This record gives sequence, C-alpha cells and structure tokens, in this order.
Amino acid sequence: MTPITPPKPMSGFPELLPAQQLVFNRCLDIVRRTFERFGFAPIETPAVERKEVLTAKGGNEKEIYALSRLAAGPGEDAETDYALHFDLTVPLARYVAQHKDKLVFPFRRYQIQKVWRGERPQAGRYRELYQCDIDVIGRGSVSLLADAELPSVIYHVFREMNIGHFVIRVNNRRLLQGFLDLAGVPADRIGDVLHIVDAWEKIGRAAVTQALINKVGLSETLAERILAFLSSSQGKPTDAVLDDLRRQVATSQAEQHDFGRGVQELQTVVEGMRSLGVPEDYFEIDLSIARGLDYYTGTVYETRLTAHPDLGSICSGGRYDDLASYFTNEKLPGVGISIGLSRLVLRLLDVGVLQPGPATPAVVLVTTMDQARMQDYFKLGAALREGNVATEIFLERARLGDQLKYASRKGFRFAVIAGEDEFAADQVKLKDLATATEQVIPRPQLVAHVLSLLNS
Repeated sequence: MTPITPPKPMSGFPELLPAQQLVFNRCLDIVRRTFERFGFAPIETPAVERKEVLTAKGGNEKEIYALSRLAAGPGEDAETDYALHFDLTVPLARYVAQHKDKLVFPFRRYQIQKVWRGERPQAGRYRELYQCDIDVIGRGSVSLLADAELPSVIYHVFREMNIGHFVIRVNNRRLLQGFLDLAGVPADRIGDVLHIVDAWEKIGRAAVTQALINKVGLSETLAERILAFLSSSQGKPTDAVLDDLRRQVATSQAEQHDFGRGVQELQTVVEGMRSLGVPEDYFEIDLSIARGLDYYTGTVYETRLTAHPDLGSICSGGRYDDLASYFTNEKLPGVGISIGLSRLVLRLLDVGVLQPGPATPAVVLVTTMDQARMQDYFKLGAALREGNVATEIFLERARLGDQLKYASRKGFRFAVIAGEDEFAADQVKLKDLATATEQVIPRPQLVAHVLSLLNS
C-alpha cells in the first residue's frame, strides 16, 4: 500500500478558505473599480523578467526567485535567463520603454498582479503576494498635480473597504535632501542618511542617532539637529508645518535651493489633495518619511492604519525623475503608489477588522426534494440567474433537513423549497435562513420577490 503523505502548508505562500477569499476578492474589486473610476487603464506583464533587468533595477539577488527546469536533456542547461518579478515597478519600466511610441502620455496605468520575494516569512510578510499599483508616467515631464491625485485615489479605496481610520503621510525627498545639504551633510553621504532615517520606526530614535554618528560619521550636534527637524512635524496641523518650513526657507534664503523648491512642491501637493476632497484628518505632513529607495526624487507617501500601527505602511510610493533609464535615454518621469493587498487584507482578517461572511457568492440555494423533477429545479435556478441573482442548485440526493444545514453552513441568504404540492399549485416556498421564516410565493413572482428583498 502506497504511504500517504500528509499535506503541509508552504511557508510564505498564503491560502485562504472560501469565506476569506470572497472578502479578499471584494477588496480587489474595490481597488480595480476605484482605479478605473479615476481613469487609470489596466496592463498586465509576464510573471517573469530577465535576470539582468531585475538585478539592475535594485533587486536584491537573495530575494529573487530564478526559474529553472527540474531536468535538462543532453547538452541542455536546466537554468534559464528568467526570474519571477519581485515588484511591478521594474516590469512597468520595461513596458513603457518598449511601447512608448504606442502609448498616450501622460500614461495612466494600473497593474494588479502577484509578485514573489524570497525573504524569510513572518507576520505580514509573504513570499507570494498581490501588489496593486497605479502610476502616472510623463514623456519629459509630469504635472505635480498628479502627486496630489494619487492620495485621493487611495483615500477612496480604503474608505470603501471600511478598514477603519487611516492617515496618508506625505513628505518630499527634495526638501529632505535640501535640508541636509544646508545643514552641512556632505553630498556623498546624504543618501546614507536617508537610508538610516527610513528605518526610524523600526529601530527607534536612539538607534538612528547612533547610526548617523557611527556609520555616517556625523557629529552628535549635527545628528541631533537632523532628528529635531525630522520630528518637528509630529502632532502639528498641516498649515503650521508649512508655515514653519516657509519661515526656514526665508531665513536661509533658500527659495531657489532644493530645500525651498521641495517646500513649494509639498505645499502644491497639499493644496491639491484638499481640492480633491481628501479630509484633513486623513492626511498629514510627516518630515520623517524618507522612503529608502534612491530613485525617489520628490513627493513620497506612506499610509498607516491608526488602530494598527504595528502593521506598518499599508500603501507607499512617490515621485521619480526617470523610470526607464536602464532601457532608454529618453526621460520618463512619473509618480506612483502601491498597495500590498495580501499583506493588508490577511492581517485585517487576522485581527477582525475585516470579517469573513458567507462561504459562497450565491445568495439562493434551490433545494431538490424530488429527483424526478430536476428539470423544474433547473428552471427555477435558471430564472433566478437570469434575473442576476447568484444561485446554486443542490444536485446530490439528501434529505431536505440536510440540504438546509448545508445552506446554513455556507451562508446562503435564502432557500427555495418546492415539492409535488408546490409545483402543482405553481408556487414555491422561500425560506429566509437568517430568520427561519417562510413565505409562499407564486412561482412566476419568485425572481422579483427575491430581488425586492435583496434591495430592501
């Protein structure tokens, strides 16, 4: 007898039960619908890219899954030139460079696909996950108002998901770089400072201070000055932060410096967000947001759930000057933002913010009491589906009580019951499974009656 191998979960590759998957799909539909409502067009790229492309654009080789065959024939190599993409930005860069003469700019794209990362699985981090990205790409330039529009998109997505209060934190990399330059940080160390600052919430203020002193070589006085500036926005209203920044620009006569330009860009983005209807209590300026990736050059975003700050950033992104420099000499600047949907939804299911509902997308179960009348049951189901009511027909031989238990366990809203007497009278019984009440409905009125109950 062949031994049975018990199934084992694969760490970092999440699987959901049907009720959970339906919640995930609902959130996915909200994201897609909202992206399209703002005029973003969908694209889909292959799950693989060439290895040299993925590594050239900043990918960590230790986290990239390469593709190979399990076996190779004589004279063949099992290795391939391909690897699974770890994000959707690299595929976007290749896509835009490849199709730039066929695209209409500014190019407004959304992409919802799985990505793969060979990192150690832990709470909220997976090896396989869904990313939901939107970007606005320009040919030569792209309006700063696009930076203001993306938070508006995110606001509408998360509000419709009903995940609780969240705050979109906004900053500007040009502003940060300009401040560090004026403060006296050597130009070749500014990137190092921003990488360390990006880890503030993970390692804490004291560790950041020590890293700036011991790793970057800054004086204790300069390190403290930097941290004082980065924390100066905490707890302050947006306009107060902007007033402070403008005063510092005027004092240092830095209107034409990166610091002054960054402050002006940040103010423009804030004004645009307000005009687009993002409420004041759903966004804030946070001068400590640095985003460690070097390609960010202007606006940067991070979004956190107020009640679950331990979840980290649930949505992040920013502006970049040149998306596709690896593929073309043409300047293709843009701004983008990304939702790690798997990380967000699965964690919110764990903590109960999102609640699984029925384990079926159908709302009606047509029970079957007489196998000889299956054609009649099929007609009932077909009529309900024709009326846009999601319906399942019970096909197995089982007692009515067992069928109703099945309906309750899966979470159907209604059960349709009809035996010989009901068919003879051209009627059906409609059982509300939540209240355990029944109504006798003329069969021709069944669809309209169910729809009225669903819409009430």
